[in-house]
Amino acid sequence: MIEFSAAEIAALTGGVLVGPDQHGSAITVTSAATDSRECVPGSLFVAKPGEESDGHLFIGAAFGRGAVLALAEREVTGPDGTPFAAVVVPDAVLAMGVLAAETVRRLRANGEVTVIGITGSAGKTTTKDLLAGILAAHGPTVAPRGSYNGEVGVPLTVFEADWDTRYLVIEMGATKPGHIAYLASLVQPDLGVVLGVGSAHAGEFGGVENIAKAKGELFEALPAAGTAVINADDERVLAMQGRTGARTAFFTSSDDFAAAGSDVVRARDSTTTAEGNPAFTLVFPDGSAHDVVSPLLGLHHTANLLAAATVAYEVGCAPGTIAASLRSQSAASRWRMERTERADGVTVINDAYNANPESMRAALRTLAELGRGRRRTWAVLGEMLELGDSSIEEHDLLGRVVVRLNISKLICVGPNTRALFNGAVLEGSWGSEAVHVDDVDAAERMLEAELEPGDIVLFKSSNGAGLRYLGDRVAQAGPGATEPPAAVVEADSGPAAPGKAQQP
Repeated sequence: MIEFSAAEIAALTGGVLVGPDQHGSAITVTSAATDSRECVPGSLFVAKPGEESDGHLFIGAAFGRGAVLALAEREVTGPDGTPFAAVVVPDAVLAMGVLAAETVRRLRANGEVTVIGITGSAGKTTTKDLLAGILAAHGPTVAPRGSYNGEVGVPLTVFEADWDTRYLVIEMGATKPGHIAYLASLVQPDLGVVLGVGSAHAGEFGGVENIAKAKGELFEALPAAGTAVINADDERVLAMQGRTGARTAFFTSSDDFAAAGSDVVRARDSTTTAEGNPAFTLVFPDGSAHDVVSPLLGLHHTANLLAAATVAYEVGCAPGTIAASLRSQSAASRWRMERTERADGVTVINDAYNANPESMRAALRTLAELGRGRRRTWAVLGEMLELGDSSIEEHDLLGRVVVRLNISKLICVGPNTRALFNGAVLEGSWGSEAVHVDDVDAAERMLEAELEPGDIVLFKSSNGAGLRYLGDRVAQAGPGATEPPAAVVEADSGPAAPGKAQQP
């Protein structure tokens, strides 16, 4: 984080300085955190009401770890009755945004930084991880941890930047119209990527068309000198090109798409290997072509690979370097088609961080492909949240897809997956091929009793269903198991970390 004095923070946010140094002349912050456990000497601790607790209760703990200033919504005193040094504001989250915007302004004024915004109904985290992996070899790069993509996560990502930062990659999620416009106003992206428009969280937005309007806010925010990177294989994204005055660049898996005067990056002969890895020939606007086999799992990742390649090409990375990076990068964030081979011959795919109808179908297709020649395929599915009035219909349709893909065993977990179970039964599932269980514990008992060597099992649900933790336990249940990769902290002894409330 670039340095801010307490006085500067108060002036920028319109806050009131309280504490021992009410002029803020002796306090300078060099990092920021919303989790008291992440504070280090020189930290600004942002105390805000969280989903499960109130950050103001942990100001003392933050100062104990080295914080020198709080950004708070009320004054908090220590054991001796003296107020902790703080800038008191009406809304700590909005104040974070103000500081983030000022950080970007100063970085632009005093250095050379390119800001890249990424949004879409699915694939944001994978794409930003891939892009950051490419760009890191081209210059100092800052990208979000996990899925830090909301009004808290975006400022925290910005605060990771310093004067040497060459690329600032920002993931943008939204829960209603206007959210992406707000986030874009903070970071003023030079390039914007819209990956796709799906039905995730359609209930909150009031329909898919409103989701498309919200995602397109990123293109509307781009300057004339910027670049809109467009998924030409998604009709709703393709229609957004009329919403920007920036130049356009496209990515596609089609040989037929053409755009006069615009760069087009293509995946030719797109397929998957026997192990389920995306494979294609990556063709750049300069005519160069490079064979790519990605360590990622599932054909649906081809669009994410193309998006990352297109942005990297637009900022000047060499095509050969881009292709080589894509060949080497596996999933960098947890619970995204995460594959574990147990010593007893059971394969576990844990993709239970996010779910919507489109990503569910993509994961199930991958399961079916990988299951060829295997003893049995298992789909352990939880609820897709926030689908609104279409929830019952979408879960019913998903159950039918499971049967059509000839998945051997379906476990529907939780009271709100009854429509999923019913859809499978009505489509032709019989006997014990599809079962409905009330909770994760019941699903775990069934898997413990019935999983056998040669089986492959997929865990897929929305974040709130908790199946990702069941996937971890099952992955580690075989002989010779090792600990799963470390996860981004998702809960704080103070305010909830932004990864917990990741946005679509």
